[in-house]
Amino acid sequence: MKLPVMPPVAPMLAKAVPSIPPGMSYEPKWDGFRSICFRDGDDVELGSRNERPMTRYFPELVEAIKKRLPPRCVVDGEIVIPSDRGLDFEALQQRIHPAASRVALLADSTPASFIAFDLLALDESDLTGRPFADRRATLVEALGEGGRAVHVTPATTDLATAQQWFTEFEGAGLDGVVAKPLDGTYQPDKRTMFKIKHERTADCVVAGYRLHKSGPDAIGSLLLGLYRDDTLVSVGVIGAFPMATRKELFTELQPLVTEFEGHPWDWAAHQAGERTPRKGEGSRWNSGKDLSFVPLRPELVVEVRYDHMEGERFRHTAQFNRWRPDREPRSCTYGQLEVPLTFALDDIVPGLSGRSTQ
Repeated sequence: MKLPVMPPVAPMLAKAVPSIPPGMSYEPKWDGFRSICFRDGDDVELGSRNERPMTRYFPELVEAIKKRLPPRCVVDGEIVIPSDRGLDFEALQQRIHPAASRVALLADSTPASFIAFDLLALDESDLTGRPFADRRATLVEALGEGGRAVHVTPATTDLATAQQWFTEFEGAGLDGVVAKPLDGTYQPDKRTMFKIKHERTADCVVAGYRLHKSGPDAIGSLLLGLYRDDTLVSVGVIGAFPMATRKELFTELQPLVTEFEGHPWDWAAHQAGERTPRKGEGSRWNSGKDLSFVPLRPELVVEVRYDHMEGERFRHTAQFNRWRPDREPRSCTYGQLEVPLTFALDDIVPGLSGRSTQ
């Protein structure tokens, strides 16, 4: 492989801001794996945000890229898995698997798409020093309509349209809007773009904790639950605390420590297939990480900030807002959550869902 821009390249990043800034180019914020695609003829490499290759996990994309991208190019984009219910991030996570046979099976059953949104190089030209407006125009011209598995993201310079996208597209699994300066050059690993994400609050029950890696007297994360009828469902965690707070929480929570027997997340429930934290469970991203937890009587209520749900859980780690001693744990139900408008992926990018990679 010999290109004007060679791998690895750290993607250009975005800084979170509370509102959509004026005078920029706006795109939907895709919820997938960020990836820079390098193609030199039959040689294709898919780089990740941490600059590690992901090519072996998405063989169907490699073939689609050979058919749909220019013969020599470097394209920044997002790997996503579309479904008739919107983007499926959980299915996307399952694609990172060490077994080649499993990779091949998943490539057939849950094929991925590549959403292109920037062009770093084309033929012999390094485009990273050009303004984004020029790179965007060249991307659209070079990729045309793309294909069934390769698409160019929608973009607009109209602020009202961007605000409409922010409201409507969440219902298809997208998680906000990205704003890009029209005159901005491509700056790897620099936060020169802006992201505007949904932020909401929810009152959750604290039903357990995990210890911090620093030692046995500090809280690593608090496990959160919401009630569905009489069942307390695990919805996520909060864990961004100063060290002094971690130690204070450990002391304050000890009177609530209880046994698993009689706890809403006892081990019998796991064997029934419910999605709750498991004793001795390991992380699929870090096989050495123990995800077991210390059970607490479900009596504390905490208000957290979150962006959106994926199924019955918070899509990202929630953030601590405040304690709610005025709330009864049983009042913390799914009914308090805002339900986004339903929106079809094909209304955002025609042909994105319900397609093959051929």
